[in-house]
Parts: sequence; C-alpha cells; structure tokens
Amino acid sequence: MSLSIGIVGLPNVGKSTLFNALTKREVPAANYPFCTIDPSVGIVPVPDDRLYKLAIFSKSKKTIPAIVEFVDIAGLVKGASKGEGLGNQFLSHIREVDAIAHVVRIFDDTNIIHVHGKTDPLHDIEVINLELAIADLQTVTKRLQTIERDVKRGEKDAALEKKVLEVFREALDAGKPARSITLTETEQTILKSLHLLTAKSMIYVLNKQAGGKNLDEIKDERFEKLHAFLDNEKAPWVIIDAGIEEELKNMSTEEKISFKKELGTHGDNIDALIKKGYETLNLITFFTTGEDETRAWTIKRGSTAPIAGAAIHTDFRDKFIRAEIIPAESLLSTGSTAAARERGLIRTEGKEYIVQDGDTVEFKI
Repeated sequence: MSLSIGIVGLPNVGKSTLFNALTKREVPAANYPFCTIDPSVGIVPVPDDRLYKLAIFSKSKKTIPAIVEFVDIAGLVKGASKGEGLGNQFLSHIREVDAIAHVVRIFDDTNIIHVHGKTDPLHDIEVINLELAIADLQTVTKRLQTIERDVKRGEKDAALEKKVLEVFREALDAGKPARSITLTETEQTILKSLHLLTAKSMIYVLNKQAGGKNLDEIKDERFEKLHAFLDNEKAPWVIIDAGIEEELKNMSTEEKISFKKELGTHGDNIDALIKKGYETLNLITFFTTGEDETRAWTIKRGSTAPIAGAAIHTDFRDKFIRAEIIPAESLLSTGSTAAARERGLIRTEGKEYIVQDGDTVEFKI
C-alpha cells in the first residue's frame, strides 16, 4: 500500500529542512516495490517499538517497518490558483498525494525573510487554504457546467451529482474546505471522483526555532489566535523544530542526548509527525513474525482479515480460510508462541474478523 503526505507551505517556512530530516530516516525502497523512486519522495519508517521487540522475540534475520511516503512539494505563493509562481506545479503535485502536512512558521527571525514581510501563522494558513479553495472552486464550477447538460438529457445520477456539487460550491465560496462537509456514502463517491484539494486530510506542522523568538514560548497573541483556529477546526497538529531535527539526523544516540540537553530541547518530535501522519491517513499496522522476517504491514482501519491478507499477497485474500491472531503485546508477554498457544491466547478468526492495530497474524489458505 503506497500512501503519501505532501509537505506544503509558503517559502522560507522550513519545508525543505523538514524533508531533509525525514529522509535521513529513509529505508531502502527494495523492500517496498510499490514506492515511487523520486528524489522529492522520502520513504519514511513509522516508529513502532512493537516491531523490534517482535524481531528480537523471533530472532528474525530481517526487520521491515511500515512506511509513509513524504513528498517535498514546491513552495506556494499567493495567486497559485491563477498560475502565479510555481502554482500550477504546486497544485498538480498536491492532487497526487493522499494527505497534506502544512508547515507553518511560528518564530520571528530577521535573518530569515518572510515572504509577506512578517510572521503571522494564521494569515499564512489562510493564504494557502484560500488558494486550495479557489482551485477547487474552479474544478467544481467546470464540472457543474458539464453536469447541467447531463441533467437536461435526463442522465441517471446527474441530478444527485449536481446537488452535491452545489453544496461544495457554496462551502468553497464561504472559504470552507470540502472535508468539512458531511456526506453519505454515495456522495463520498462523487467527492472522490472530483479529486478536490481541500478534501484531503491536513496536518499542521508548527515549525519553531531553537534559541529563537518562538511565538508559543512567549505566549504571543499570534500564537493564541493560531491555537484557537486549530481548536475550532479540530485539526491535527504537531510542534517541531525542523532545524534541530535536521541537526540530529547525523548524530549518534549519545550525541543526540548531549545536544538536546545543551539546547534544552527534547527533539524527536519528528516521530510524532510521522505517527500523526499515519493516523491521519486512517492506517493501522499488523505484524507477521518468524525467524526469516518480522514485518509491519499497513492496512486501512476497519479492514477484514482477507483484505489485510492482500497486503501480503492476493492469495491470502482470494484463498483465505482462517487466520490465527494474537496481539503483539500478548505474544511478547508469554515468552514463546508455544506458551501463548497453551494459554489459549492465539485465536482462530474467519473472514468477518476486523484486524486490530498491533495484531500478529498468521494466515491459513
């Protein structure tokens, strides 16, 4: 399963610095044949202690983590929806990703020029969100012109699509993203066909600067307004110091501890970003483990056992008979698979079983 998160933001907010820090953690693409081989795409492992504990438990020769792809997308300027700057390139690249990590600068530094002359995180968010909404409005308006002809011809489902499109147009006109609209399952299908930018889940990455004038630390009014906006939107967000994360990427564990202590920072918030991205994409992990390999597999939350099995091979879906399931924590606590089986902790589940995050699974076909 290849799912990607596009890193977006205005110029000079820390996008490339963050991408560089993420790609230091990059894993070999050979283990993930579905991944894009592109310098602007980082194949980033999802931090998960359970995986490595299982690998030790099974004395595995290989350990393969779950991954998320992060895509470095060109900086945006006001007017992108009209083709200003790299606007067309920016918008086309966003259409290709599954979610958006919106990097927002929350520090003042006269040595790093802000594209609008001053740091105002809420205004920066509004600029990008407005450009995405305008681009979507253009898409919806164009489709409405087409669907009107279909309605007049009496084509099936055209009237429903027109009604949904009008709801989108009204919301976008008001500056509201498409993801804020509650839809039925049928309406969701219409939404997917439009590939709207504002329908994508968005994580806000608040980028601060070690030793700098950080708006959250000085309780600046600009940060208070930003915080109120994020609360009102119920939007997922993380605070990160991209500069520190890039510094940490080349250090040993001991050096990292010393460096963070010297700066008075915890660092490693990049792990929180990766996990938040995974969660935002509505993904969970299940494991397979043995002497040859322990591996974390990525599936959509709510997947049945056969669908989960397809992540490994289509035979596990098409020829599925049953699956033996035990949560990773339960397996680890028993000391051995045999002990877990003796205690009745390994369950046999059928086609209707919904795989849970952290399940260790053996498929039977």
